[in-house]
Amino acid sequence: MRWMWMVALITLMGCKSENKAPAAEGGAPAAPSAEKKLSVGFSQVGAESAWRTAETKSIRDEAEKRGVALKFADAQGKQAQQIQALTSFIAQKVDVIVLAPVVETGWEVVLRQAKEANIPVILVDRGIKVSDDSLYTTLIASDFVAEGRMAAEWLAKQTNGKANIYELQGSTGAAPAIDRKKGFEEGIQKFPEMKIVKSQSADFTRAKGKEVMEAFIKSDRDQIQAVYAHNDDMALGAIQALDEAGMKPGEGVTVISVDAVKGAFEAMVAGKLNATVECNPLMGPLVFDTINKIRAGEPVEKFIQSKDQLFEKTNAAQVIGSREY
Repeated sequence: MRWMWMVALITLMGCKSENKAPAAEGGAPAAPSAEKKLSVGFSQVGAESAWRTAETKSIRDEAEKRGVALKFADAQGKQAQQIQALTSFIAQKVDVIVLAPVVETGWEVVLRQAKEANIPVILVDRGIKVSDDSLYTTLIASDFVAEGRMAAEWLAKQTNGKANIYELQGSTGAAPAIDRKKGFEEGIQKFPEMKIVKSQSADFTRAKGKEVMEAFIKSDRDQIQAVYAHNDDMALGAIQALDEAGMKPGEGVTVISVDAVKGAFEAMVAGKLNATVECNPLMGPLVFDTINKIRAGEPVEKFIQSKDQLFEKTNAAQVIGSREY
């Protein structure tokens, strides 16, 4: 019977040893695994402007500050690449997707896949059109229509309601381009002598803004009284074209744009840009505060609006030193 007791004792000791943490090198128990980092997939339009670069930096910096594992994808202005990035994020089982959409439409299929995977989607700076609003959780952005209206009201005041306006639109199909045009047109409706003579897309880029403005100058040089650009980069390109043509932007031609990046302030200080409407790109803190609320089960608004204001060349020198972007 003695051998049976010994077998039982050895078996009992073996069972207890299975419950111990595996030993690390040197015989010490291994440390428990670290808590899994929050994983966020961020699909960005591209780097077509100083504003876009500032937005990307803000979100990246805030992710690093909070210890978030950020998976970043630059779509280079192509919706197909954004859809591919979102599909990859879903396959990687990220916790949240942040999307700055290239255009408004064409998101139904991939966002439905995200919803089925229980991955909340936060839109930043641009809205989308979908048949089911539950496909995204919230939109964090400025009111683009209000920005366009603000630009129109300022221009009407500066020109006494009389101006031949040449418009540089953003990328075709992009929410800022659609809404900033809509707001501007609404703003000049009550001024019959304010007319948009020509309007053309310049894709939110400085190079294209210069190219389109050069074409306007070639065909309508003596008619151009004002330029309205949907972003500062296009305005800066237009200013270069006007300068090279000897048309004195900021004096002979009134120029107003949207974004309020540092380059626009420099142009205002130089007297070549008359005004810019702010569209704040520093969304990082608000994006991650919103993510925390969503993960905690707290309610969030469908549209979280950032506040904007208008700056003029008369006060640009006093403000430029405090600009973060």
